[in-house]
Amino acid sequence: MRETAALIAEWEDLLTRRPAFRESLGLYGTVLEAWRRWSPDGSPVLRWGAEQCRERWERGVSLIVEAPPAFQREALEPLFAPLLEELAALGEATAEAVSRFAAAWDEGRVSPSDLFPGLPTEGGEAFGISPDLLSLVTYLGLRPPLEAYFAEVRPVFSGDFWDAGSCPFCAGAPSFGDFGEDGKRWLSCALCGGRWTIGRLRCPFCDNRDAKTLTRLAAEDKEEGYLIEACDLCRGYLKGVDRRVRWNAASATIEDWGTPHLDLIASRRGYRRATPSLIRLVSPGG
Repeated sequence: MRETAALIAEWEDLLTRRPAFRESLGLYGTVLEAWRRWSPDGSPVLRWGAEQCRERWERGVSLIVEAPPAFQREALEPLFAPLLEELAALGEATAEAVSRFAAAWDEGRVSPSDLFPGLPTEGGEAFGISPDLLSLVTYLGLRPPLEAYFAEVRPVFSGDFWDAGSCPFCAGAPSFGDFGEDGKRWLSCALCGGRWTIGRLRCPFCDNRDAKTLTRLAAEDKEEGYLIEACDLCRGYLKGVDRRVRWNAASATIEDWGTPHLDLIASRRGYRRATPSLIRLVSPGG
């Protein structure tokens, strides 16, 4: 996966600054190492031209909807095996669910395409795994192959073609939002690594644009620059960082993984996260 070495360096730097998280978030280190070892050789790549992509985006259709990748199960094993092993260590109930998923995967009852968000599937209940666990497996296991799949169409993307809250590439919900030095609000997709802009006063989940029902919780002191953006209508929330204040913040992926305390704050206020996080599994009632 591209830039995995940089992500590993960022992750180590974050854990140096927040050593209390090193043990509880150890799974992410295993995931990064699996990403580093995985090879995209032979993995499918979307080779649509600019006009083909633009026509879908202008219709509000994410590329994956009309061009789903045909990943081979065997090619994903190096990503899924260490991830499932780490997840199984989280507790007896999780281990049993992981075992059921692994059996369904090995027997061919679940395919890689069944995991794509935004596409019609039976969901994890069909093979005995909770939505939270299935989502975490999907996002952490499919990121490298999806990033490779969309690599050649990334350069033709323009915010002028896209006006939706979901990812223009894989249809995933945004996992992190940040304000760049240009003042624009950027959304990041943890599933495929996509990035796009959206209006500052707008909920990416339900499209609410009423400032009176959009809440921002800004951190202070040592956490200055971090924020939680929430919608009081759909109760969805997004973590983020203002890079004009915290100019040395890491990439969206690393900052998302390294701020579980912000997820706890949001959930205790009754807001819900649209994308998976490890904290939801280890502290489901948080």
